[in-house]
Amino acid sequence: MVSLPSISYSITVRLEAPASGNAVSRLTTAVEQAGGIVTALDVTASGQSRLSIDVTCAASDTAHAQQITAALAAVEGVRIGKVSDRTFLMHLGGKIEVTSKVPIRNRDDLSMIYTPGVARICLAIAENPEDARRLTIKRNMVAVVTDGSAVLGLGNLGALAALPVMEGKAALFKRFAGIDAFPICLDTQDVDEIVRAVELIAPVFAGINLEDISAPRCFEIERRLREKLDIPVFHDDQHGTAIVVLAALTNALKVVGKRLEDVRIVMSGAGAAGMAILTVLLASGAKHVVVADKDGIVHRSRPGLGPELVWLTDNTNEQGLVGTLRDALAGAEVFIGVSAPNILTGDDIATMAPGSIVFALANPVPEVDPVVASEYAAVVASGRSDFPNQINNVLAFPGVFRGLIDAHSRTVTVQTLIAAAHALAAVVSDEERNASYIVPSVFHPDVAGAVAAAVSSAVRSTEPAR
Repeated sequence: MVSLPSISYSITVRLEAPASGNAVSRLTTAVEQAGGIVTALDVTASGQSRLSIDVTCAASDTAHAQQITAALAAVEGVRIGKVSDRTFLMHLGGKIEVTSKVPIRNRDDLSMIYTPGVARICLAIAENPEDARRLTIKRNMVAVVTDGSAVLGLGNLGALAALPVMEGKAALFKRFAGIDAFPICLDTQDVDEIVRAVELIAPVFAGINLEDISAPRCFEIERRLREKLDIPVFHDDQHGTAIVVLAALTNALKVVGKRLEDVRIVMSGAGAAGMAILTVLLASGAKHVVVADKDGIVHRSRPGLGPELVWLTDNTNEQGLVGTLRDALAGAEVFIGVSAPNILTGDDIATMAPGSIVFALANPVPEVDPVVASEYAAVVASGRSDFPNQINNVLAFPGVFRGLIDAHSRTVTVQTLIAAAHALAAVVSDEERNASYIVPSVFHPDVAGAVAAAVSSAVRSTEPAR
């Protein structure tokens, strides 16, 4: 798939050019001929013979940005000054900060915020620990925890390189659900140490969001933390993805006039996201699911199956299919990929049943080019923002945690995930729903509130009152 210019590779080139009538057009032409897109052009200073101009443009990658800069430099009379990568500029000094909610103007304020007045608050919490939710940041604070072992689609980068992602996650919590979140990047990939570290910091938080932890360790970490903690533990790579996939599939099936319990679903990928998606699909009524991984279709007689895949064989592939992903895809109504790039072609999608649904969610390069898939499938979704129907976890996790926190939840259940998915799907009305609009925009004003309300209701109906 050819990479298109993207705002994530946006650069601003400060340059000087002759103050001639066609100076600006020569600059924009140079960028366009180099394959870039000019998104802004600002004259920052002007003289009788020279102009100082900031040219902002989108490139497809770092090398392409350098090519665009070179093309501008080649324009007659142009002198290149500073070249700024706008994405890097946005991250300078980090993306979040801690600020005081109350003024500290004088000695009276100081004596209430800190000593001696704060002692009364400490004693109240010691007497009644539940007061911590009312009187401290625990009321609205989530820990975004990672070990850096599976950062985005980049792999095992370690704790420090994972920090920009966790910062971004914290910023999204605040922007979309008003939740204060803090990045916790642990410099260990030992399961016991991770569990113990999170257990020790848990008193500060109302919930734990696990992020970018590789499978299968993430399963054990999540399970053990849920056993130890009395606050919800949510692994966004699993549960957030599962929620948005179920919501999108709910609406996609309505578009093509089919029912979840009737369609044959083929999944590619049996990692963290794949297992969570499978769990919510089965709990929602899916009956005919086949899963393939890098070794082909998962079936009962396949040697070397780990515990998770053994569970999978007990709950999928009732026909006992064997072979490759392509073998499984023939005649299927739904494909859901959470695996690897470019493993399917348009010819493979053409073998699916009429009115098929394709969710190619490997990121940034999907399992099949969405443009090619749309030639054969009725509904296509991906994880990319430059195609319709982006399966984006931001649609789920802010509202989910808002609901969990508001309801003082202790855990996360499958019923809660399904409730969130149904609420998210319902944000898209019957009048709005079509093949290119099966999930709302992440900026839709109703998303977080609808998901939060559904989650709180589910918690209150399944958990004892706190």
